[in-house]
Amino acid sequence: MSSGNRSTEKSASDTAKPTLNGLSDSALAVVAAQSDTTAATSGETKRAFSMRQVAMASGIVFTGAVLFSTKAILVKLAMPYGIEPVPLLLLRMVFAMPFYAAVLVWLSVKERDQHIPGREPTPWIRISVLGVVGYYLASFFDFYGLKFISASLERVILYSYPTIVLLISAVFARKRITVHQAIAVVICYVGIFVAIRFGGSGGVATNVPLGVFLVFLSAVTYAIYLVGSGELIPKMGVWRFTSIAMLVSTACVVVHFALTETVTDLWSYPPEVYWLGFAMAIFATVVPSFLISEGIKRIGATNAAVIGGVGPVSTIVLASIFLGESFTTAQLLGTLCVIVGVIYISINMKRD
Repeated sequence: MSSGNRSTEKSASDTAKPTLNGLSDSALAVVAAQSDTTAATSGETKRAFSMRQVAMASGIVFTGAVLFSTKAILVKLAMPYGIEPVPLLLLRMVFAMPFYAAVLVWLSVKERDQHIPGREPTPWIRISVLGVVGYYLASFFDFYGLKFISASLERVILYSYPTIVLLISAVFARKRITVHQAIAVVICYVGIFVAIRFGGSGGVATNVPLGVFLVFLSAVTYAIYLVGSGELIPKMGVWRFTSIAMLVSTACVVVHFALTETVTDLWSYPPEVYWLGFAMAIFATVVPSFLISEGIKRIGATNAAVIGGVGPVSTIVLASIFLGESFTTAQLLGTLCVIVGVIYISINMKRD
């Protein structure tokens, strides 16, 4: 069992103890009134402290999910300046790269100073493949898809990746899909159909089917990354693994840009483009990745998955405010179907 799960179970245990102590002390009130008062006060203090911890952790996950949801908004805001997906993706990766490189350096120094025994040899080939699939290809398909569909629709489609993880696990890992999970998958994709049917191009283009296909490919590649990284992350640690994968994907984007674009063109855009690229790297990539990981460590992946359901709703609200995207009641119902289906699947997968 991971330290994150042990921490979550301990927190849950601490939360439950004051209530149990309070009940037993009440039963003994006749013979130990003063002792009961002290125990009850202690129990209330522990419970209040635990509730504050849970509230803080929930706020951390909530903030991370909202920040992640701003990525599509920032991409949409940058595109009117004439920048194509690959240069924009390069700006995001280049601005984020120093932070992940710093994490690797910090982890190495920490292990050296604390005399932590050497880890197993780093599986560079496997991490590189997963980095290419999970960050380079997934981001590439996503950015291109945003040329053709609205930010709201993009977020709804991307949010369905747990259903793809479930299906991949069923096919390749022979994990049985329960009836309830199957129903949740159906609900999720009915919701996506409704969102697509009543969605739109966001005023950018009219090739909605192509945009949907590209963003769905992004969800598929990210799901493959998650399945493939399941064994490596517990061994390497989430930050070491993520940082290496991000650096590999950055190298891929640099090569892609060098082969398809003119290097001098990267510096020909208005200042707003670089500010948006920087904001995307910091506030929609680096900061939320730290927040989500810290939140999962404190309250567990299951609770974090539930709170993460705010992501699609946040994108809808932000797209309406900053992009002027309209949103119908039918789209809202479709989005809610996707959120409900994904949360149910995520909770049950964590239990399994």
